[in-house]
Amino acid sequence: MDSQLHGDECGLFREAISARLDAEAPELAHTALARHLASCADCRHWEELAQQVTRRGRLAIAESIPDVTLAVLTGLPGGRPTADQQAWTRHGELPLRWVLLAVGVDQAALAVASLSSGTDAMGAPTHVVHETGAWSVAVAVSFVAVAAAPRLAAGALPFLAAFALLLAALTLSDLNAGRVHIERAAGHLLVLAGVAAVSVLAWQGRSPERWRPLSSGRARA
Repeated sequence: MDSQLHGDECGLFREAISARLDAEAPELAHTALARHLASCADCRHWEELAQQVTRRGRLAIAESIPDVTLAVLTGLPGGRPTADQQAWTRHGELPLRWVLLAVGVDQAALAVASLSSGTDAMGAPTHVVHETGAWSVAVAVSFVAVAAAPRLAAGALPFLAAFALLLAALTLSDLNAGRVHIERAAGHLLVLAGVAAVSVLAWQGRSPERWRPLSSGRARA
C-alpha cells in the first residue's frame, strides 16, 4: 500500500516536471516540487532522463521532406492555369472587358438621361420611364462590375442573359407590329453584345467543380 501511494505521489510530481520542461505552468507549487525532488532519488533520476530526451528532441536535425506544392496546386478545383489560359488572360480577356465597360457606360448614360427628364422617346408615363431607367442602371452596373472583375461573369450571366433574351424577343415583336422605331431597336444590340462578352468570360473562367449539375453529386460551396 505504501509503495502504491508513493507511486501515485511521484506521478503527480513527474507530471509537474514534464509541464515545466514544456514551458507550461505546473499544477504543483515550485517549492513543493523542489522539496519532493530533494527527498526522492527516483524522481530526480526521472527528471534527468526527461531533460535528456527533451534536449535531444529540440536539437535533432529536421528531416528533409519532398516539396508537394505543385501536387497541391494541381489538385485544387481550378488547378494551375495552363499556357492557353494564361495567353487568354493576356490577349483575349482584355478586349472583352473594354467592350463591357463601353456597353455599361452607354447603358448608364441612357438611363440617367431618361431618369433625369422623366420622359423617353416613346412618350411612356413617368413611372414606367423611371422603372425602365432603374433596370437600365442595374444592367449597366452588372456590365461594369464584370468588366472590373471577370470572375463575377458566371454569377451575372443568368440575370443578364434572361434580360437580353426577353428584350430581344419583345423588340422583334414590337418591330413587326410597328410599335418601335428601328433606331431605338438597334440600340439594344449593345446589350446583346455585352451579354455575349459576359458569356465568353464566364465560359473561359469556368471550373468543372462549380459547373457540375446539382443532380450529379453533392453541391459544393
